[in-house]
Amino acid sequence: MSEINPTVTEADLHAYADGQLSEQVRTRIEAWLEDNPDDAARVAEWTARNAEIRSLFAPYERSSDTDEALVTGRRQRMNWPKRLAAAAVIAAVFGLGALSGHYGPALFEKPELQLTELETFPNEARNAFLVYATEVRHPVEVFADEEAHLATWLGKRLAIQNLRVPNLQELGFKLVGGRLLPVDGKPGAMFMYEDQAGERLTVLVGRNADNRSTSFRFASSGNVETFYWIDGELGYAVTGEVSREVLKKVAEECYRQFPS
Repeated sequence: MSEINPTVTEADLHAYADGQLSEQVRTRIEAWLEDNPDDAARVAEWTARNAEIRSLFAPYERSSDTDEALVTGRRQRMNWPKRLAAAAVIAAVFGLGALSGHYGPALFEKPELQLTELETFPNEARNAFLVYATEVRHPVEVFADEEAHLATWLGKRLAIQNLRVPNLQELGFKLVGGRLLPVDGKPGAMFMYEDQAGERLTVLVGRNADNRSTSFRFASSGNVETFYWIDGELGYAVTGEVSREVLKKVAEECYRQFPS
């Protein structure tokens, strides 16, 4: 993390934009911003993006007594109504936190994201897409005609009860199939889809028992774009060389269909 000065870091500025600071610290940061217009402009941009992200996920917003567990690290399995409560926290912990990068207005207008070495999940999703999406004869291990077997097999390997393979036909993508592959050194699942033009995208599912946060983020590298999110111990990523609007719709549909 780069240091702005001995007392105000870039992480402090991100935390200020996300509303995560105490009143005393906020006062100190505000004094700094008054004397540093460039940093003030950056913080204003981040704050505006936060507002646009809240607007994007507003249709899913709910609140409950269990919301605190999303940010304190107390793990609980959430059913579907409880999962929707995560939207109330998403805007606060979305990718404009301590990690540096560029996140587009309404989530998808800026393509660049600088990743730290600790944030490997989107890189793994991108690599899986690049390796398998161009494969002609063997893009997957289990093809779509064995979808039930695919879901059972991968669900067992990832210890996910009732794993559901997302149905994206309403968005114009049919299932090609899926495969088992490593994600952060553990069993992971990849589902592949393609549209009528043969354009493919992949959905990656990985497990990390040490995760303590809930977040939605967007990353881009070249023409390959990834929308990924963390839900409890599970991470999900949608990757493809498609428009951001299409990627957003696919990610939202997957989020609705995946089990909690």
